[in-house]
Amino acid sequence: MTESYKSPEGGINRLGLARWSAIPLRLIVGYGFMQHGFAKLTRGPEGFATILHQLGVPAPHFMAWLTVWTEILGGFAVLVGGFIAFVSLPMAILLLVAMVTVHLPYGFSSIKLTGVINHRAQFGPPGYECNLLYLACIAALFASGPGPLSIDGFLAKRRRGR
Repeated sequence: MTESYKSPEGGINRLGLARWSAIPLRLIVGYGFMQHGFAKLTRGPEGFATILHQLGVPAPHFMAWLTVWTEILGGFAVLVGGFIAFVSLPMAILLLVAMVTVHLPYGFSSIKLTGVINHRAQFGPPGYECNLLYLACIAALFASGPGPLSIDGFLAKRRRGR
């Protein structure tokens, strides 16, 4: 079945293109989460566990490793569009915890220009803006599905016997 992307009036049929909108969301959210997980892994989860301990998080070593693997595996799942319904909740929980324990005191904006030194911008701690953007993307993927070219789509077709 071929889908036309032109409306009867000659313009672009947004509904025909809307099904592809999940792909850029998946790419940026998946890549972003994986990058955060790999950064914690390469710097050593022990350092992240120390930060969690200072924030009063219970079982900081366990939570550090759980966070790293949630970011890496959840990010990969989102990137390839697999098991979105399953990985959305733990990823959203990580974002909410980070927002409340770290970013909330710094306000909304993720960019806090504090000055310019040697012709380079200096920034302060980020607010919770990026967390909200990630949460909105995860909610959109959860609600609308991963879109075409996804593992979930492939598995659904296979279950239907196509």
